[in-house]
Amino acid sequence: MENSCLNKVKILWTNVCRFFLASVFIFSGFIKANDPMGTVFKVQDYFEAWRLLDWAQGFLPYVVALVMGVVEFVVGTYLFFGIRRRVAPILALLLMSFMTPLTLWLAIDNPISDCGCFGDAVILSNWETFIKNIFLLIAAISVYKWNQMIVKLVSNQMDWLIALYSTVFVILFSIGSLHRLPIFDFRPYHLGSDIREKMEIPEGAKLPVYETVLIYEKEGVKKEFTIDTYPEDSSWVFVDSKTLLKEKGFVPEISDFTIFSQEDGVDLTENVLTEDYVFLLVSPWLERADDSGMDLINELYDYCQDHGYRFVCVTSSSDDAIANWQDYTGAEYPFATMDEITLKTMIRSNPGLMLLKNGVVIGKWGVSSLPDEYQLTDSLDKMPMGQLMLTSVTHKILRLLAWYFIPLLLFTFADLLWLRRKSEQQKNKK
Repeated sequence: MENSCLNKVKILWTNVCRFFLASVFIFSGFIKANDPMGTVFKVQDYFEAWRLLDWAQGFLPYVVALVMGVVEFVVGTYLFFGIRRRVAPILALLLMSFMTPLTLWLAIDNPISDCGCFGDAVILSNWETFIKNIFLLIAAISVYKWNQMIVKLVSNQMDWLIALYSTVFVILFSIGSLHRLPIFDFRPYHLGSDIREKMEIPEGAKLPVYETVLIYEKEGVKKEFTIDTYPEDSSWVFVDSKTLLKEKGFVPEISDFTIFSQEDGVDLTENVLTEDYVFLLVSPWLERADDSGMDLINELYDYCQDHGYRFVCVTSSSDDAIANWQDYTGAEYPFATMDEITLKTMIRSNPGLMLLKNGVVIGKWGVSSLPDEYQLTDSLDKMPMGQLMLTSVTHKILRLLAWYFIPLLLFTFADLLWLRRKSEQQKNKK
């Protein structure tokens, strides 16, 4: 009786841990697949923190970002359905054995503000992430130790189908999100976002207090100084600096949206946020921008000229890079400069297109889905393109679930028919 009760407790604990791991891995993998460029930027941050600058600028971050999303989603799916009961617990334990020490280092050294586990959907501090990973590691150890107690939700005949289909689904979803735009946009520049409203600071709100720390080195010894304790000894050599938060305060959701004309340095921010319609061609780096949509962009600029709409390309590139872009693409539109991080946050495409109406984001397009002449048939106020049309989060979730489960059910039905036919053929032979 005692052994029976203990066995039931083990089964319950193992499956609770299994579903806990599955939910976290599926969510984490899906978020990375939904916004692969965001994951690429985070991987680049890690490489830069490890002083691997050559790796950060190459193709490797894209591979790592894709693999991370796929592996997490697939392992989570395996655990959820209870398939691959040996492989899935091993993979989960290996992932957590790597991530837990990594997040401990992040929490202690703080080279990156957040680990990026859940992208922009859920932002945790480094210490919160480490504590979360402790619980996940305990769950992974439990599932690995008692993997035979995992209760399967599907038959053995469906194992291979779910495993294969889940892998193909998340790979195609990642590639689609990379070439277009994320279906779920968790950044402050999502459709319907009022940029002016998100920049406002309430009257009387307490602002955060920061302190700049200067790092100097002397005879192989590094030491931190503040502005007040600046070393008078000239033998100290400056190494680095960092900004620390001393006191928390109110931080607006958007605090770095500032646009300066590249031609004369005039601040265009107020004009851009108050005009009726404004097109922003967003390119963090023109020297790395995809030029496949340049004809459509030039046509769009001509359309704006004809209808009196402002069109400006915002970038963090140098004047030389802008001049090279103009020579190569024949661009006649004006250019303006913005912070690189802001541009990467605004849209996950280089270049990407945003349409603002009185400071509200009403349209976003990646370079592969730019509006063409067949859509630009009238003034914006007379076309659906010029109006904000939002798709509810519930509708997006239901659509994604349909994309996943409906083909899976069809494949399963076809597989069952094939197995039934094969069984009948064997009976007839006997």
